[in-house]
Amino acid sequence: MNIAIILAGGTGTRLGADIPKQYIQVNDKMILTYVLSTCVQAPEIDGIRIVCADMWEDDIEADIRKHLTASTWKEIFIGYSEPGDNRQLSILHALEDIEEDIRTGRIVSEDVNVMICDAARPNLTMQMISDCFAALPENDGVMPVLPMKDTIYQSVDGKIITSTLRREELFAGQAPEVFRFTPYYEACKALLPDDIYTINGSSEPAILAGMKIAMIPGDEKNYKITTQGDLERFREDRKY
Repeated sequence: MNIAIILAGGTGTRLGADIPKQYIQVNDKMILTYVLSTCVQAPEIDGIRIVCADMWEDDIEADIRKHLTASTWKEIFIGYSEPGDNRQLSILHALEDIEEDIRTGRIVSEDVNVMICDAARPNLTMQMISDCFAALPENDGVMPVLPMKDTIYQSVDGKIITSTLRREELFAGQAPEVFRFTPYYEACKALLPDDIYTINGSSEPAILAGMKIAMIPGDEKNYKITTQGDLERFREDRKY
């Protein structure tokens, strides 16, 4: 069983909007709902769990009713999870809820995988989801990446160049990231209580735990909306 964890608990402070970016409407549709629409249609996804604050659940439900087929949504939606103090704790909360569903028999499957994606990646495609899961059988996890185009420099103090890094060995990670549930859940729990606050990316706990994480080609269009410029770019994309 493949469960999509959609992270919608962020505040989006870098965008400078009145509401978190994932709830902004573009063409009368939440940015989050673009992601959900793709997940609902993807044949690999069997369930969806949304991480969000309680105050947004009614707005999400209203947008879902407007844009998604009710019967399909009811078949695939598993539930909501509470956000944590940082991104990785939000993921852990969702993993804990999935573990509870497995323990109580709500999820009946000997093979559970999770796909973690930001609610602010509205250009997520079914092809990307398919590519991620296609690479999972021989690995413990999968992450789309983009090669670095520019020469990369390191600076210890942020003022003077310290060294040049090997561009061919550096990659920019994207989402969604896919993992085998049990080892990934254990890897995240192993970071409690303090180390989990230092995690920057979803794959970092898996890498620290020695899990085998494969890289697949990412997609330049699969950007995360972080700044006002990103939002304007997405609005322009949706004009055509």
